[in-house]
Amino acid sequence: MTIETSNLHIRQFSKHEHLARAGDPQRVVYKVQEGWACRYSVIPDGRRQITAIFLPGDFCEPQWLLAGKAQLPIIAITPMTVTEIPLENIYGQPGKGVQDLLGAMLEAFNRQTDWIVSLGRKSAKARVRDFLLELHRRLKVSGHVSAHRCTIPLTQQDMADVLGLTAVHLNRVLMDLRKSGAISLRGKTLSLGRNERGQTEPATSGGPHMSLQPAREPMLA
Repeated sequence: MTIETSNLHIRQFSKHEHLARAGDPQRVVYKVQEGWACRYSVIPDGRRQITAIFLPGDFCEPQWLLAGKAQLPIIAITPMTVTEIPLENIYGQPGKGVQDLLGAMLEAFNRQTDWIVSLGRKSAKARVRDFLLELHRRLKVSGHVSAHRCTIPLTQQDMADVLGLTAVHLNRVLMDLRKSGAISLRGKTLSLGRNERGQTEPATSGGPHMSLQPAREPMLA
């Protein structure tokens, strides 16, 4: 990251504390140093859909640079340490700060696009597998993976709310993945099988995000 962060304010958030609520004016962008957070929406019947996961190294949220307010609430999944980057600091570094935030927005857009495809067209097993591989890859980039293992502090209900599944269905899929040797999630520890390890290498172009198969021409009726 090239945004100058020296002498900026470091802020702590407790587990389940909101970093932002929907409609809150935002004068800073957060750079996550430690901890996890999520953006979510609650539909009228009370069910929750998690629409983004923020990990160490992420900006939260780069689009605040343009919108100036939070569109959806963001809550800490674990205790968090973040750096507050005032928007005026970013505007004051047009050659560096704005470019960094635009890059972060592009990465988030790519990830969100892949997420929509996964939710709309992939099987439950493929959704869960791809989501866990994506988390592993992102944690590897920030130095939070050791011996192909990392800590995933999400409950099964959290993951179900990401993937559009029930917690019972998610549990069955996790058991199937563990039996196949592809991916194992025991407690909070995620381990990858041999065949999956090469799929979490950082992307070399186009921004790191959940990989999709090459696009094919659509079949028209």
